[in-house]
Amino acid sequence: MKLNTIKNKTKERKKRLGRGIGSSKGKTSGRGHKGQKSRSGVAIKSFEGGQMPLYRRLPKRGFNSFKSKSIAIINLSKIQKIIEKKINFPDSKVNLSLLQKHNQINKKFKKIKLLGAGDIKNKFDFEVNFISNSAKDKIEKIGGKVTLVK
Repeated sequence: MKLNTIKNKTKERKKRLGRGIGSSKGKTSGRGHKGQKSRSGVAIKSFEGGQMPLYRRLPKRGFNSFKSKSIAIINLSKIQKIIEKKINFPDSKVNLSLLQKHNQINKKFKKIKLLGAGDIKNKFDFEVNFISNSAKDKIEKIGGKVTLVK
């Protein structure tokens, strides 16, 4: 294959609108007569010819809670993993500031919620804003204490 043997495909020329009646796209330029759609700069957004538009056909679900963005959620299993990493908690007390200090929870969080997934083996005192019933039961079962901070 050589450059002089390649056949160049010519582009089909685009029909130029509004260039005289003889061009077959002159006068109204394929827009019909009168009405909103014949005017320039007008678009009927999301109009589907009288059919129920897509945004109204689809179900609306859920919402974004403002509250949940500032609450860190942590499970007992994660606390146990942190303890196994040999991170020392002074006075055997676990709270948000200590977890943030040891880079276990992001600094953007202002409150903490403790959930009961997993088990904890060591006795600790927890200072949390929110706690699930199962987590509270597991902590108190091994002799730990839960303090709710407001």
